[in-house]
Amino acid sequence: MFALRRWWNQYALKAGLVALLFVAALSVRGSGGAVIYELYRWVTRPFHPGPSREAVLQSSYAQELQQRLVELESQNRSLRQIVEGDNQPSAEGVSAAVIGRSAGDWWQQIVVSRGEQDGISLDDVVTGPGGLVGRVIAVSPNSSRVLLVSDPTSRVGARVSRSRATGYIRGTMGQQVVMEFFDKIPDVEVGDVVVTSAYSKLFPQDIPIGRVVNLDLSKSPAPEVTIELTAPLSVVEWVEVMPFAAKAIEVPKSDAPLQEVIPDNTREEGDRTP
Repeated sequence: MFALRRWWNQYALKAGLVALLFVAALSVRGSGGAVIYELYRWVTRPFHPGPSREAVLQSSYAQELQQRLVELESQNRSLRQIVEGDNQPSAEGVSAAVIGRSAGDWWQQIVVSRGEQDGISLDDVVTGPGGLVGRVIAVSPNSSRVLLVSDPTSRVGARVSRSRATGYIRGTMGQQVVMEFFDKIPDVEVGDVVVTSAYSKLFPQDIPIGRVVNLDLSKSPAPEVTIELTAPLSVVEWVEVMPFAAKAIEVPKSDAPLQEVIPDNTREEGDRTP
């Protein structure tokens, strides 16, 4: 008895560890290694990277297709093609790589690898995976500078695809932009798809912009909503540059005074009308 107690005092810790390892081995064998996998995932969770660029781009492509489907359904219901006609660019776009951007104007401008020699000109429309990216504001023989829709000076005529409520979008130096409405009580809901408007002078209609994520309809002087852009402007690497001639608005023959589609203090970007 004394010898057993002496042995136990000397080897109890080792025996306990052996027994614990034996039980753990049986548990791992019974669960097919799931316990170790879960433990590894829990330990390494703080070091997991965020979604890859490829995943972000693929998600943007999927959202763009969903938005285009919603827009087509809306067009079929309202017979838009008969009422307003076709306002899409007639020529095919030119693919270009994003070759320049700086930390100071990350959400304002990008430089792409196509220029005058490739047929690029001022005011060409730039799209990417997910929808609208911006507009060409400067051109050189081999490159072009693009003003992003996220730039605070950017103004884009837009409408809600479901209800056709119209307004304009201004950038906020981020992936979210703000849309202000012309109506005092617009028909808009969280999740609504927003596209470029037929009233836009600088962009063709029906280009996907984003989805409504927040409402502030009591905002003064005009109700506004927050829109999450579907084009991933922070990681976009390739864009499509499409020619588009800015529309000239005809003045109706009437004694009533003409009202601007967009007020003087909220004109679209690049409108140089005094």
